[in-house]
Amino acid sequence: MITRLSSSFVQTTAAAGAWAVDLFWYAGSLCLLLAQTLGEWLTRPWRRQAIMHELWKIGVQSWFIVAVSSLFIGMVLAFQSAYQMQKLGAEMYIASLVALSVVREIGPVITALIIAGRVGSAIAAEIGTMKVTEQIDALVTLAADPVHHLVVPRFIAMLVALPLLTLWADAIGIFGGFLIGTMKLGVLPSLYWKMTMLPLVLKDLSSGLLKSVIFAAIICIVSCFEGFRTEGGAEGVGRSTTVAVVTSFILIIAADCVCTALFYFVWR
Repeated sequence: MITRLSSSFVQTTAAAGAWAVDLFWYAGSLCLLLAQTLGEWLTRPWRRQAIMHELWKIGVQSWFIVAVSSLFIGMVLAFQSAYQMQKLGAEMYIASLVALSVVREIGPVITALIIAGRVGSAIAAEIGTMKVTEQIDALVTLAADPVHHLVVPRFIAMLVALPLLTLWADAIGIFGGFLIGTMKLGVLPSLYWKMTMLPLVLKDLSSGLLKSVIFAAIICIVSCFEGFRTEGGAEGVGRSTTVAVVTSFILIIAADCVCTALFYFVWR
């Protein structure tokens, strides 16, 4: 009996150790790709046409789904806030609650999750397809750096597009709350806008934008890394795409938790 327990403990410990090694290897690989991307970005000329093409795919083609999602989220926040605020006779504070929630958290996070699902999956699939069809090997044979050609344009475009989409989501989300507050809850439009702007400070907006920059780096680096390590044909491309989206979601939520703790409880 003791021998079996000892054997089970050894196997569990070995599995946990292997998982920890894989985790550190994955984190280190992402950091190395990020460092290489930044080095290529800062030391070599930009591929402006490729950057504009990626900006079109990431920003322009995503504005509608971001707007629709943010509009309904702003409405839901107003409804949920009203359910509690009406019990206290504090309907006028619905606007403040919606504005702070959208600008600080909902806008950056929801926009990042939408872009990770829509664009991050496409990046992983594109690079993964190039990997399994040996197009990346062809770039290396032609002395072309895959990171410079494939990652840097997407990285720059993501860093530009996601903060802009976040601002767009903030505005639409607040407008959604405005519609519910004025048309359904009977709050005067002038009072609603006054209570929206009153609690907002520059720190709220800047923290949300800084989060969006961090989320953009996470989405691009994770998606490109998963694409580069794709193997196994079409099945491998699908697997890499799934892993890229799931990993991006987890890291976005974890990074949001860390950033919120730092911005509002450490760096006051």
